[in-house]
Amino acid sequence: MKVLWGFCVFVFVMCKWVNGFLELDELNVTEVAYVEEGYHGDIVQPLMVGLTLIPGAVAKGAVCLDGTPPGYHIHHGYGSGANSWLIQLEGGGWCNTVRNCVYRKTSRRGSSKFMEKEIPFVGILSNKAEENPDFFNWNRVKLRYCDGASFSGDSYHKEGALQFRGKRIWLAGMEELMHKGMHSAKQALLSGCSAGGLASILHCDEFAEMFPRTTKVKCLSDAGMFLDAFDVSGGHTLRNMYGGIVSLQQLGKNLPRTCTNHLDATSCFFPQNLIASIKTPMFILNAAYDAWQVQASLAPPSADPHGYWNECKKNHARCTSAQIQFLQNFRNQMLKAIKNFARPKQNGLFINSCFAHCQSERQDTWFSDNAPVVKNKGIALAVGDWYFDRTGVKEIDCPYPCDKSCHNLVFK
Repeated sequence: MKVLWGFCVFVFVMCKWVNGFLELDELNVTEVAYVEEGYHGDIVQPLMVGLTLIPGAVAKGAVCLDGTPPGYHIHHGYGSGANSWLIQLEGGGWCNTVRNCVYRKTSRRGSSKFMEKEIPFVGILSNKAEENPDFFNWNRVKLRYCDGASFSGDSYHKEGALQFRGKRIWLAGMEELMHKGMHSAKQALLSGCSAGGLASILHCDEFAEMFPRTTKVKCLSDAGMFLDAFDVSGGHTLRNMYGGIVSLQQLGKNLPRTCTNHLDATSCFFPQNLIASIKTPMFILNAAYDAWQVQASLAPPSADPHGYWNECKKNHARCTSAQIQFLQNFRNQMLKAIKNFARPKQNGLFINSCFAHCQSERQDTWFSDNAPVVKNKGIALAVGDWYFDRTGVKEIDCPYPCDKSCHNLVFK
């Protein structure tokens, strides 16, 4: 099999495939690193798409953490997809303290100076029908992420010389794409993975309001269901982290009022408190045992100082029965969190029982001969069936270890 590694992009992480699993070296959870792109399957030459900096963004104050202009990558559609637009919001964790936001300025997560000049468009962004059957000929865009708060902040930290302008980046990006032709879209899909998946939830209704009612607008959140769950010590690692993000970037004023009118701002950064009130049709794609959440929010070193969870985190096959039960409880919390969201016919679900993260951006999990399936349906087909109203999609996998089609992540 012809394999191109391309880039297995990761913050402080190297990766390789071992015995059918993606193995990741040195996950730096203190900087909130996460899986982004991985194995590209049989792609010999993925489409490489250049970076465009948004003109006039700096004048509008729509800047990265270090004040540089934000950017995006676009590949124009054609034929039946000429008036259809897919917007992918890039993920990449968050920064919750002045110190790690300042550090983030020295990376592509905080400055366009360090962004790749070209990136591969694979998975849901692929331009090949055999890799992306429903969206291959759409206008496909990746909006780069350099604000550290899921495109939601609008403030400034003088001492750290930090620009928290994610909201302005979002608006400048959408305005730029409208000028590029998105204003005449007949179909539009806002998607995102990880922190970008959270952003697609936060901005879903706002995105829909940019179009006339005649435009078919939907949203997809991949690996964005971050849960306000107890960690293995009984603490709230992710809530504490989110509290830092919300406080530092003063997000309260920009979070959905349908939530902040009855819950605190930190709670309103958690998708479980947002999804049921979203009016626009949305699809949630998530691994029931999300690899990033297991690593960074359920069993981080701070909650497991003696390393009891180290082997289990590296490879779920090494988990004890008690640890598996803890993870099953986490899955149950996820299913409870999406219960009300799942009721409306317009919404879609694909929750597979895998130890994975970001399954729409990798070719092997999005659409390939051995892609993960639930009830014999793969992810790309499920999303396409839902978007085009071919059939309702509410696929929830049976609990681990029933699914043998998973592409599980194994950490070194």
